[in-house]
Amino acid sequence: MLVPVTESRTSVEKTIGRLIELQSLSAVFQPIVRLSDGVVIGHEGLVRGPASGGALESPASLFERARKENLVIELEHAAAYACMKAYFSGDSKRDSRLFINYSASAIVAADHRGVSYAGVDASRIVIELTERSHIADLAEFAVSVDALRAIGCQFALDDYGVANATMGLWAQLSPHYVKIDRYFIDGIAQNAVKFEAVKSMVSFANATGSLLIAEGVEHVADLRIVRDLGIPYAQGFLLGKPAATPMTRIYEVASDLLQSQQIAVYPARTHRRAETAESANQIDKMCIAAPTLGVRACNDDAVNLFTASPSLHALAVVDQHDVPVAVINRRLLMDQFALPYHRELFGKRACMQFANRNPVLIDRTASIDEIAMLLTDDDQHALSDGFIVVDGTRYAGLVTGASAVRAVTELRLAAARHANPLTFLPGNLPLGKHIDRLIANGNAFVACYADLDHFKPFNDRYGYWQGDAILKATAQALASICDPNSDFLGHIGGDDFLVLFQSADWHERICRAVAEFNRLALDYYSEEDRAAGGIVGEDRFARQAFFGFLRLSVGAVVVPANSLRGVAQLSKVATLAKQKAKRDAIGIVTLEFTQAGGNG
Repeated sequence: MLVPVTESRTSVEKTIGRLIELQSLSAVFQPIVRLSDGVVIGHEGLVRGPASGGALESPASLFERARKENLVIELEHAAAYACMKAYFSGDSKRDSRLFINYSASAIVAADHRGVSYAGVDASRIVIELTERSHIADLAEFAVSVDALRAIGCQFALDDYGVANATMGLWAQLSPHYVKIDRYFIDGIAQNAVKFEAVKSMVSFANATGSLLIAEGVEHVADLRIVRDLGIPYAQGFLLGKPAATPMTRIYEVASDLLQSQQIAVYPARTHRRAETAESANQIDKMCIAAPTLGVRACNDDAVNLFTASPSLHALAVVDQHDVPVAVINRRLLMDQFALPYHRELFGKRACMQFANRNPVLIDRTASIDEIAMLLTDDDQHALSDGFIVVDGTRYAGLVTGASAVRAVTELRLAAARHANPLTFLPGNLPLGKHIDRLIANGNAFVACYADLDHFKPFNDRYGYWQGDAILKATAQALASICDPNSDFLGHIGGDDFLVLFQSADWHERICRAVAEFNRLALDYYSEEDRAAGGIVGEDRFARQAFFGFLRLSVGAVVVPANSLRGVAQLSKVATLAKQKAKRDAIGIVTLEFTQAGGNG
């Protein structure tokens, strides 16, 4: 084991010292698994106190007592020895690696010549830098890590993303393995923020050559995400719990998942997150670096500035501290001065005479939502005067009303590509990305293109509020039958939805959704219209016609493995299937991708 440079301070009077002296520590081992094939490539050794159910059986209790007795480093080395002894003496031919936890202080204080146990090859030992480590001198610590590498040990950075395990430490120490803290892994299948954070870790690992190990994998959905992100290794209760005898095979539920060809459904950004991300730095992009006037300036000064800058829509008036107090609208001022004798009468008067003393101010960090709210305010001066941009309280520039309206519109459209603003379901962009992943992975799947029959006449009759309610009901009916871990539901737009099924029982699921929606749709009609069996409205040629009740029609395209080359192919066949479904008595039509000419 790693032997401290200083002489060991064992003492029968100290509890931890007594445990070390009597070699009363034991070890358990949790498997570390290669996700490409489910093979156990190593184990993390975890120390345990006397197995009597006493106060010092748990590692937390052990180290807490060791801190009080000032024997933490001694306990770390004794724990490592206990782990190595139990791991390697039971099966000297074991070729898997043993991961051992060490603090930075214990690594620096160690004599690395004593790292192996009973002649065990040091290359089978991985030293994990624990999260409780504080590195006082990084240069000194790096020398100790290099000494470990020189004798054959590998080095791992534990609990990355929390405490002291930072990207800077990763870059400077170049660990062979980096363990992603369980905080980021637990619930990653439902948390877009955790997903994006881990995805960035994968990119950094690919750039540096380090191998990632996902810690704390306890849920099937999380394991599928971890595997599909390309993380090579994982450990957690879903794969195998710590045991005195090292596991050589993982649990069956994890093995079945790793053998499955189904890909994970990545957690999508919500409409709000997509819009917030897209709106970053918009104010700076729109801001005009326009000149200002002081409160003592006259109207002639304003006219001269407007004349010199024909494109300038307004001027801000600022006080002696550069704080905006008013705005002068170009059109209003120039119209006044175009009247007979107005320049002669008002030219030398204070510019505040024709200024709006209640300008609309926005901070340069304002979100697109704040801009949109100001544009829809009852006071419409912002549309003509524009906005004065401030940095804190000081003047920073101007934004025209037209550019603000354009920015809000463009960002709302961009956000809708990520998530539909009505149903909050993923939009065209995440739908396309998921299809691309299915294609790249060679997966078989079923694409169900769903839309509503007779939606336009219903919307015309009952109004868009009821129309929106129907679209939300459609989304709920489809979402209720999807397996969130393998089926992807998106809202293309209007009354068009797309479900990408990997569930084997997809047909039963979609039939259930259609039946449920068709039943619920009746509740949105008046009693009179229900009795009549439908409504009278205009068809696409503006002719009066009778329309039956709303109905959910679904065109399903069965896509065999490795048969699809691109989204455009699928779109063509799915549209054909949907058209056939709308003419079908039941409203559900299934086409095989190849039979439908998808490969043509």
